[in-house]
Amino acid sequence: MIAFLLFSQRNKKTSENMGANSKSNQLTYSLFLIYLAILFWIIVLKLSVRFTYMGQQRSINLIPYNQPLMLNGKADLGEIILNALVFVPMGVYVAILFNRWSAIKSILFFALSSFVLETIQYITALGAFDITDIINNSLGGTFGLFLFKIFEKLSGNSQKAQKIVNIMALLATITFISLFLYLKINKPLMFRR
Repeated sequence: MIAFLLFSQRNKKTSENMGANSKSNQLTYSLFLIYLAILFWIIVLKLSVRFTYMGQQRSINLIPYNQPLMLNGKADLGEIILNALVFVPMGVYVAILFNRWSAIKSILFFALSSFVLETIQYITALGAFDITDIINNSLGGTFGLFLFKIFEKLSGNSQKAQKIVNIMALLATITFISLFLYLKINKPLMFRR
């Protein structure tokens, strides 16, 4: 659903001015769609790993940084950081593909995307709806947005920055998919005694 909305929004605004940068934009958009699929797999499907401690998780936490993040009486900083990091690429992609959006509109998009993923987790009982995750995901997306803006300034122009990001994202995507396939193929061998 999110991908469809983005595709229709993207085509309205950029079909007339894609021109010379068309192939780069198409690659960026394709990588963004792959990222969204991977994001869904990571957040909602939990990497297709059934965690025994999770059981059925149909709960809602509306108090930021409350109990679900506590581990042995301390805040689980690892989960906080990972929830932010997983949305950094979304910020970079939004900065490239929807560069006419204001920062507020982009941040609202990050929050809405996270809200949708958290809601799906709750409805399917694959995870809990947690406001802390929405906040951290939004912070990660915002960090990615500003990270690309800084990178764009340092590189001198947006097309050069986009090409460098595309190369890095393509390599990261190929690496992630290769690692996933390697682990899936070798799963029986990895857990042998």
